[in-house]
Order: sequence, then C-alpha cells, then structure tokens
Amino acid sequence: MDIVLVTVPGTRVSVTVAGEGPAVLLLHGWPHTSYVWHRVVDDLARRHTVIAPDMRGIGGSQPTVGDRDASTLAGDVVGVLDALDVAEASVVAIDAGVPPAFLAALRHPSRVGRLVLMEGLVPGLSGAEAFLAAGPPWWFGFHSVPGLAETVLEGHEAEYLDHFLKGPSVRQDIGARARDAFVAAYTGRDALRAGFDLYRAAPANVRDVAAALTASRLTVPTLAISGGVIGDALHSQLVGVADDLRRASVDDCGHIVPLEQPDALVAALEEFL
Repeated sequence: MDIVLVTVPGTRVSVTVAGEGPAVLLLHGWPHTSYVWHRVVDDLARRHTVIAPDMRGIGGSQPTVGDRDASTLAGDVVGVLDALDVAEASVVAIDAGVPPAFLAALRHPSRVGRLVLMEGLVPGLSGAEAFLAAGPPWWFGFHSVPGLAETVLEGHEAEYLDHFLKGPSVRQDIGARARDAFVAAYTGRDALRAGFDLYRAAPANVRDVAAALTASRLTVPTLAISGGVIGDALHSQLVGVADDLRRASVDDCGHIVPLEQPDALVAALEEFL
C-alpha cells in the first residue's frame, strides 16, 4: 500500500493506492477521509487496484479555499485517474462523495466503468421525498451558513464529531483509530471549513446535477447500497435516471458502512464489480 500526492487541476491530493487489477476508486464522505475505507482495502486489493483519495483540501491533501462543489470534485476523480495513468475505474462513494461520483459517471462514462453509491443522496433528484419529509437533517443548515460552524466549533471538534462517529446514526463501533484519524483531519478552523464547504456547495450541486441530466442519462451499470440511515431513498432517486440500476442492502449497519460492516460491503462490491 502506498500513499502518493498527485496533481489535479488547481491543487494536489493525497491518494492511497494498493493492489493490482481492474481499478476501483473509493470516494469518502464527511466527516471522513480515505481512512474510512481501510477495513475494505486489503480485501479489494486482492483483485483490484484500489485508489482512495482524500478530497481536495481534506486530510492529507493540500489545503485549499472553496472549490468543494460536486462538479469540481467530479473533475478531481478524472484528474486522479489521469495522474495515475488509469484509463477507467469503477467508482464507489459514500455520503458527501455521492454527488461528485454521480456527476463523474454521468459526464465521463468512458472513464467510470461501474458506479456504486451508498448512504447519500443526489442533490435535487426526486425520489427522496419520504426520507426528507421532516426536512433535511439539522446539521445541513448549521454547516451551510458561511463562517458560522467553524467559528463555534473550533476547540470542540472531538465532542462535535463524536455525534456523527459514535452517535445514533452508527450502530457498530468504527474503532478508536478511525475516530482519531477523522478528528485530526477536521481539527482547526481551516480544516473544519473544508468539510463544511461540502454543504455550502449544495445550491451549485442542485443546479449542476439538473443541467447534466438534461444532456445525458446515467448509462454505466450502477449499484445503490442501503445502510441503516438513508435506506432505499437513494435507489428511489436513481430509478428515473439510470439505465442499469441494481440494489443491495447491508444489515445490522448504520451510516458508515465500510467501517461498520466491511465484510458484507466487500461481498456486495465483489459480486457487482
């Protein structure tokens, strides 16, 4: 397993690379880094070249200001593949990684062989109305106000992040090492801001997804995996826009699927990939 710093347009991102074979790119969410995949990398690397970047400005990647919208991050997916001289990869994404992975597959089907999405939603797509009946989760609004959350939370990062790493959305212990890695990655005002910018990009993401879907449908084979929080809402969103859509579920699991049920996730991925 190697960790390399590669150049994408406008910045440099840290990428974990392991194994040999058909490429699989793993895209994390919030408040994660590529370490969210560490329990599945070894198993996947037996048959695949595993590529797990930290999103721009997050974790081991070069600090940046802004540019955390899904279109930019989708460009980074292609940029990482270009930097590693990989022609095509299956893309697997969770949580805040779902919108950029969706746009990467929609816009670059020749580069994304298969698409796996889990425990996230595609901005602006219908199908998640029941899940969002009571409105978006409370933290979406808190994180979206420019400058607010990082100002309030600086110095209290661990206590706040524990709500998402040990709280009600997590059914299985993700482990102290993962928690410590994520807290370290989002400690300090700039690091917090980098994560919250993912939420502040929501209006742009809605516009970009809608614009992209006017030009194309999702043509690559796609798998929607249900964990214990989003459930079938993501699959319901994709039904109307995907030509080849399948579904799988992971039992006895909360939101952080690759850390809570890595064996079940690997089994679902291997069957699909």
